[in-house]
This record gives sequence, structure tokens and C-alpha cells, in this order.
Amino acid sequence: MILGAVAVPHPPIILPEVGRGEEQKISATTAAYKEISRRIVELEPETIIITSPHSIMYADYFHISPGEAASGSLAQFRAAQVALAINYDVDFVRKLSADSMAEQVAAGTIGERNPSLDHGTIIPLRFLQQAGLDFDKVKFLRIGLSGMSNAVHYKFGQIIARVAEELNRKIFFIASGDLSHKLKSDGPYGFVNEGPVFDSQVMENLGSADFLKLLTMNEKICSRAAECGLRSFWIMAGALDKKAVRAEKLSYEGTFGVGYGIVYFNVGGEDSSRNFGTQLAKFKHYEAEKRKAKEDVFVKLARYSLETFVKTKKPAAMPDNLPEELTSRRAGAFVSLHKGGNLRGCIGTIMATQKNLAEEILQNAISACSRDPRFSPVEIDELDDIEYSVDVLGEPERIFSVNDLNVRRYGVIVENGGRRGLLLPDLEGVDTVEEQIAIAKRKAGIRPEEKVALWRFEVIRHH
Repeated sequence: MILGAVAVPHPPIILPEVGRGEEQKISATTAAYKEISRRIVELEPETIIITSPHSIMYADYFHISPGEAASGSLAQFRAAQVALAINYDVDFVRKLSADSMAEQVAAGTIGERNPSLDHGTIIPLRFLQQAGLDFDKVKFLRIGLSGMSNAVHYKFGQIIARVAEELNRKIFFIASGDLSHKLKSDGPYGFVNEGPVFDSQVMENLGSADFLKLLTMNEKICSRAAECGLRSFWIMAGALDKKAVRAEKLSYEGTFGVGYGIVYFNVGGEDSSRNFGTQLAKFKHYEAEKRKAKEDVFVKLARYSLETFVKTKKPAAMPDNLPEELTSRRAGAFVSLHKGGNLRGCIGTIMATQKNLAEEILQNAISACSRDPRFSPVEIDELDDIEYSVDVLGEPERIFSVNDLNVRRYGVIVENGGRRGLLLPDLEGVDTVEEQIAIAKRKAGIRPEEKVALWRFEVIRHH
């Protein structure tokens, strides 16, 4: 029941009412948009699904816009005259919400903060309007993205396609999303090398309909590139699961320092070899086994503690035959967890609190997965995705000048009136001593202008 799909950008500047002449600099994107809009109108879909990074977004939930209808405009871009209204497919929304929750994918209509249509939705709808789409006959679903994994986004797309079949609904899928926002030094977000790399890889993966490569792109490249639409594309890929697909790259431009790509997907019959959800699960398991094989005894101990606790809700027993460095030495230690390139938990101790370093790691691994107030507890189905690091802290050394700090070599401890904050050294995105101290102050609840006592410390980091 899925007629086709398309990945599109959503730059407001593409519309003359906003661009005021600047839109001519991305004329290839405009031409491609008009072409895909013409095709969509010809297909006569009954329901159009739009996933947008600028709709309501939660870390652990897909928000599906509720109600019977919605409207919006580009007033925030000084173009209030660009306004439109749509009707939602209420039956589709209801069934998608119920089926998703039944399959343990958190999705539904609760938590709406702003019912107005966002520009990630309005831009493609505007082109469809101009192409002659009858908004009185076609209904819509507007769906926000989430902070959940690539596998969950893909599975959500599969559920969308299944609901369409069960409702006998002819749908078209629009995955709204810009690419990197860091393509030019004079662009809105500056330049990083990863920006053009990200765009090149996404366009290649979409253009060849290689959704496994799309789902397994390097997480650091994606994060550094300040991408916008990748999760939108993941859901679309899931909706095309086991479908015979022919991809067409219609355009790519990065004129304003932001990547705008349009790739259209013609959908044929079934193709069981394109079961990328299954392939992704196998890939993740293989990568997890490779990581485990490279882990040293410190990281293995943290993993053992965390996995035992998550599976049994009980602390792990001390393993036999640990090296003397773990059983005889006492030291503070931090256990850090990452998932999908993002922090998933980090708890540690500045000074030794247990009888040996092994106990310190065992306890802090449990805390990192279950007591970090910034995150929900780690679940069993996340275990293959967790990457670990263990930092063993040296003795803190009192210093009296920021010149004695080095963000790559030393961690920092700040203290004021009993409030104490710590930041580990050599963290991605922390490039200056000033940033390091500012973050440590925030963690301690110390205001930026307040003076602090400083300590530095070195760590031995185990990956």
C-alpha cells in the first residue's frame, strides 16, 4: 500500500516569499521539488505520512500529531501569507499508536506542546499545494523524531507500512530533513570536515537505496556534521522494508552551508532480500562481539557488572583471578556508557570508596546504568549497543592557576562552599580550559561568576 517515498529538505528560503530572490541560488532543489510534487499528485495517495525533525521531539517517544486537523504558517520567517491547513487521518493515527505500543515502540499522541504545523512540514506541503494536490481529499500524518536508536526508528517505519496494509490505505511517505549544517565557514553553523563527508555518504546511501549503510553510518561523523534529517530517513527506510525499490537522486546543493538533497523512491513489488531490520540486528551483534574481544580487564569488569545487574537486578559477585592491580589498589574510578555516539550514563568516585579498585568499578557500573539522574535505567535490549570506558583517577593535585590545566591531559575538580564538580579530561566537544571549568561549575550548581578552588588530576582511560 506504500506508493512511494521521498527524502526532501525543508529550507524556508526556497520559497520566494521568504527568499526574496535568494531562492534562485538553489534552483536545482526547487526544480527537483516541483518534479517530485507532480509525481506524488499523479499517484493519488489517500494518506501522506510526513516525518519532521521540527515537529515535537522526545528522547524516548515518537510524537504523532493528534486531533482531526492542523494549520500553520511561516510567520516566524516573515512570510505569514504562506499558510495552509490539513486534515489528519484519525483512524490511521489511532491504530498506529496502539500497534506501536503493542510492539513496545513508544509512540502516540500524548505530550503535544504546539499543534501548529512546523516548517519541516509546511515546505513540502507548499510544493504539493502548488502542484495541485487536493487537500480536501488527502489526509495526513505528522510524526516527530526521537532520540531512540536506528533500529527503533526502522521498526517504527515497518509498523507504519503494516498499518497502511491493514487499513487498506494507499500512502506516500515524505521524509523531511536537511543534511549537514556545517558545510561552509560562512554558513550559519560554520564548517567541519565531517559536514561534506556526511552529505556525500547520505546521498550515496540514499541514491543506491542501501539502507543498511544508511543505518550504520559512523556516529561521530553524524554528530559532528550537525545533521538534521537522518532519523527521518531511518523511519522511511523501515516503511520500505522488504520492498523492491528504485532510487533516483534528483538534486543536491549546499549553497548556504546546509545540505539539501532530494532522493525519490519508486516502489515495486516485494523483495525479501531488502530486510534491513534483520540485517541491522546481525550487524549490531557482530560489532558488539568485536568490541568485547578488544576490551581489557577493566572494561570487561564494568560490562560484567552492568549486564548482570540489568538482567538479574542483583549486583554481580566478584570474579576470580582478577589481576593484582584491581584487587590490591584503591582509587577513584568513573564508568562511562555511550550508545549511538551519545552519552548514556556516567557515574564515578573522585576518591576510593571501596576496599579495592575492582569493587569501585563493580559499584560504579551499576550506578552508571541505573542512578544517573540524566537518563532512564539501561534496558536489556540496549546491552549490545552500549560502549564502555573506565577512567581510573590519579590523586587530585591542588592548583592555583588555570595555566596549570590542560583539557587533554588533566581532569578538573572545582569547589565552592561544599559544592564540588568534576569533569574528566579529553572529552569530545570540550576544547578549552574555560569550557572545562564552566561545565564542572554547572555540574556542581556553582554560578559562572563565583570563584572556585581548583584541583587537577590525571586518568588512565580504558576502552
